[in-house]
Amino acid sequence: MSRKYFGTDGIRGRVGDFPITPQFVMNLGYAAGRVLAGAEHTPGERSAVLIGKDTRISGYMLESALQAGLIAAGVDVYLAGPIPTPAVAYLTRTLRLQAGIVISASHNPFEDNGIKFFSAGGNKLPDSTERAIEAGLDMPIKIESSDQLGKARRLDDAVGRYIEFCKGTFPSAMNLRGMKLVVDCAHGATYHIARNVFHELGAEVIAIGVQPDGKNINDGYGATAPENLQRAVIEHRADLGIALDGDGDRLVMVDAAGVLYDGDQLLYVIARHRQEQGKLRGGVVGTLMTNLAFEHAMQRMAIPFMRARVGDRYVMELLQEQDWQLGGENSGHIICLDKHSTGDGIVSALEVLHALRSNKQTLAEAAGDLQLYPQILINVRVAKGMDCLGHAEVKASVAQAEQALDGRGRVLLRPSGTEPLLRVMVEGEDRQLVEQSAQKIADVVRHLAAS
Repeated sequence: MSRKYFGTDGIRGRVGDFPITPQFVMNLGYAAGRVLAGAEHTPGERSAVLIGKDTRISGYMLESALQAGLIAAGVDVYLAGPIPTPAVAYLTRTLRLQAGIVISASHNPFEDNGIKFFSAGGNKLPDSTERAIEAGLDMPIKIESSDQLGKARRLDDAVGRYIEFCKGTFPSAMNLRGMKLVVDCAHGATYHIARNVFHELGAEVIAIGVQPDGKNINDGYGATAPENLQRAVIEHRADLGIALDGDGDRLVMVDAAGVLYDGDQLLYVIARHRQEQGKLRGGVVGTLMTNLAFEHAMQRMAIPFMRARVGDRYVMELLQEQDWQLGGENSGHIICLDKHSTGDGIVSALEVLHALRSNKQTLAEAAGDLQLYPQILINVRVAKGMDCLGHAEVKASVAQAEQALDGRGRVLLRPSGTEPLLRVMVEGEDRQLVEQSAQKIADVVRHLAAS
């Protein structure tokens, strides 16, 4: 059975439009409370969940709605306030809670918001649990008796706990003294956290994107808009720039010359360093969007490599299946399972800094051996539910492109999980050939969509 509301990263949409409404979110809180914490309460014991959020103004409304639903289900609620998504995963695990809930739409604009869940172990929920919660949404709310209602309380030390956790993932014998860093927090959930982590490890920190007003999250700052970071690194003559997204689970970095490095390049730096240290367990997981040059680099280093579906939850599932520890996406989600149970932008940045300090290298030197292939992505609007992938003309255009690439590139057609779009991606060594191939396939799809 497919999921009705949950996408690849929880439930997300425009605030005020179904399902991101107070009524739905209250129902969701109740259904989640029954599924995650259990419908039956052992006398003397109470189930509890943690709620964290990013800096969107709509978070106040959705937090109250979630609270109401959870409390009606007899579940206690800890409120962490604005805090990164990976912090919720960490605190849920260490506080021995039944679940963690994040109110965030990650890198989306402030008009959007969403709800995502973590299990007691700090992992994303499996599809089966999300389906169970969705089934519960069809049931009426049956409020617990007054003596069984949940309670809500503020978790006052959430930020300090998480800062110490992040610092604890960095080698105790190493520090960042002598480094000047520009840290861009996207006016998001790390605005009061990230600079403290790097500063307390010894770095000189210039922080930008740290003045959230409820409406400016991801607006011109952060991992999806790194131009201000690139300028700031050059202006301040910094050694590195670090950009996080609105909820703190995504990372991109900038070197001293203002050059941007994506998730594939940062994952390469971490993987190579771990292999050199003899600390790479198994192989590395990427996604269907991971650059082909990364795969070839792993082959040269004799590191096993596998591709998961797009989405950090699927990277996680494949890592667990293979009993590996390292994986990520080119968008900047990097997972180091020996450090954390989920992707964490701050922890990932510290892993890169660990590699640079250990080898006495700049980021440009550490990532220099990985030359990414040109990758062209064209989004083609199609009718909702239209099956382009099975059409003969589309198949023929893909076969023609693959023949032209002659093993020196690849073609990927992927329907969007959130919009009526077909994503046409072509990559390879020859930029002109890649661009031509992508455009030809996109033109065929456009013609079909218009007919």
